[in-house]
Amino acid sequence: MKLSGRILSLVDDAAQVRAQLDGVDLAPGPEAAYHFGVNTDAMISGAACTLGYSGAILGPYFLENFLEVVRKGEIRSGHFQVAVGGDAYGSGSSREVAVVAHTGAGIELVVARSFQRIFQENMVYSGLPFTTDFTVLDRLRAGDDVDLPGLAAELPPFFRAVAEAGGLLRYGSQLLAGTLAPCYPTDVATRPMNCIEKIVAQRAWVGAGRPFGIGSVQPGDQVLCEAGFRGVHEYTGGMVMSLYAHQWANAPVTRPEQVAAFEDHFVLIDEPTVPDTVKRARLQPARQLRDEMVVACESNGIRLHGPGRKYQAGVCHRIVVEEYALPGDIIVLTDSHTPTAGVLNAFAFGVGSTAMAFALRTGMIPVTVPKTVRVWVEGDARGVLSPKDLILHLIGDPYFREEQWRESPTDTCVIQLGGPGLDQWNVDELSVLTNMTVEGGLMTGIVEPCRALRDFLADRRPGVDLERLFVEPDADAQYVRTVRVQLDNIPLTVATPGDSRNRKPLAEVDTVEIHNVVIASCTGGSLSDLRAADAVLRGRTFKAGVRVTVTPSSAEVYAAAKAEGILDRLARLGAVVTPPGCGSCIGNGPGIPQTGETTASTTNRNFDRRMGAPGPVYLVSPAVAAACAVTGRLADPRTLAPL
Repeated sequence: MKLSGRILSLVDDAAQVRAQLDGVDLAPGPEAAYHFGVNTDAMISGAACTLGYSGAILGPYFLENFLEVVRKGEIRSGHFQVAVGGDAYGSGSSREVAVVAHTGAGIELVVARSFQRIFQENMVYSGLPFTTDFTVLDRLRAGDDVDLPGLAAELPPFFRAVAEAGGLLRYGSQLLAGTLAPCYPTDVATRPMNCIEKIVAQRAWVGAGRPFGIGSVQPGDQVLCEAGFRGVHEYTGGMVMSLYAHQWANAPVTRPEQVAAFEDHFVLIDEPTVPDTVKRARLQPARQLRDEMVVACESNGIRLHGPGRKYQAGVCHRIVVEEYALPGDIIVLTDSHTPTAGVLNAFAFGVGSTAMAFALRTGMIPVTVPKTVRVWVEGDARGVLSPKDLILHLIGDPYFREEQWRESPTDTCVIQLGGPGLDQWNVDELSVLTNMTVEGGLMTGIVEPCRALRDFLADRRPGVDLERLFVEPDADAQYVRTVRVQLDNIPLTVATPGDSRNRKPLAEVDTVEIHNVVIASCTGGSLSDLRAADAVLRGRTFKAGVRVTVTPSSAEVYAAAKAEGILDRLARLGAVVTPPGCGSCIGNGPGIPQTGETTASTTNRNFDRRMGAPGPVYLVSPAVAAACAVTGRLADPRTLAPL
């Protein structure tokens, strides 16, 4: 590639970004103040995602509203050929349309200090060149012809093999034809392993017609693994099946009994309290995407969850925990919050649409073996500290925020959670820990076998030999770091606006006024979450002018909270109680901030405009959210006046 267009430097200074759009070319060095965590919501908004999944459709919306200075179509009309960012480029969602938006806007190369795992995989699998080598920019500016395919030669073996095959789906066709052998050693000696390493080794592909499993794996290895449960939702289902059909026509999905689709992200757009502007912009295209998914499910024998469907409605991640996940499974969905299911001692992680199409046809999924940080939890939460406080505290630590575990561009990392401190929480509560690992730039989290898991699974998976499935780490397994957490020393914690890693002790921000409270999502809408909020609110009232929205995370949760009287009590206080779904987290339902409002939300992500409108969003626990509703500010529930 020779530089025929322009280089777009995504720096922190909004005025400099605006100047580039107005025609001024910048040439900042690699140490410049590039924007941290240019996220997928900034690359392509949730609203634009409803419009389709082609470059022609999405290109004009690339980076719209970035730093509140980019207007629709300006990247494409500005003839930008290269995008340059800082650390954690591609944070956030698994949406592969973020890559599509790059190419649709004319971007042919991405340069950044580091890339987030899902976004990087999506670039590899769909063929968008990228590098962390900033000297490439100097060469381009000097007029050199940079060998973009040559950048793939610097990648690990599996990524190189995919690039050489012309993409992951073409690689999949060669695999199915029997012309490929594993590009990694399969005759490997055993070694002490942690939980994730054991699961990957047990399910590693060793060649056609042979049983899965090799002796061991270690961080950095790239292997193909047998996938268990696989899932899609309305944002992604149409794209997945379009890619699938283009490569394999009407060939059958492998093990369709382990596949499900979920109508959850769009089901609340037409609720009464959603602004008309949102309905006009999103409702019809969202229904089109939903209909595409429904048709694909019917033609491929895939079960469908949703309102009025045969299978229960709710957020996909909550339903996977309630109904599908098993210890030792490899679980993938086209959603970054798939790590929720890691609470059940499973290896669960989000993937893009191309990777899912590959998994549906081949029954396998590529895995870069992650580094593992063991988090050992001790101490007493005192009935107040929640897993939300703990995970916000952890991912805001410089070790995770700065990705100090990273040594190479393709490194990945997970958290393995264990210790007696976990025993005071149930699976609902513990799932918040695994769910939000992705917000810390991690691949996933996994919980070691503990009492809560055994109790939950004995009740929810009767007849399953759980002890055979549970994966324990070897006593001498290796970790890149062991973090010992003493709960007595962890403060109630919030994430300040812009990124979930922006941690602050609640006590440092307790003067911030709150106008909008949202108790919802795969992170904050479980039965335990609703109970925690209800316990704070009983006998109290909402502060005048504070809006409160409550969305249970599944039909099962809704029914249980209704039976306990929680939903009726919240409604009598003035809360908007909605059917189950995934709306407010991504601006597709009640709870969207209004002009001038500051929001306290139990959701997991607070990127700018993530919730569908401008306005600061603080991430909090359900108990703190309830205290915010009472006081109209960020508040510690322990400071409320006694009843």
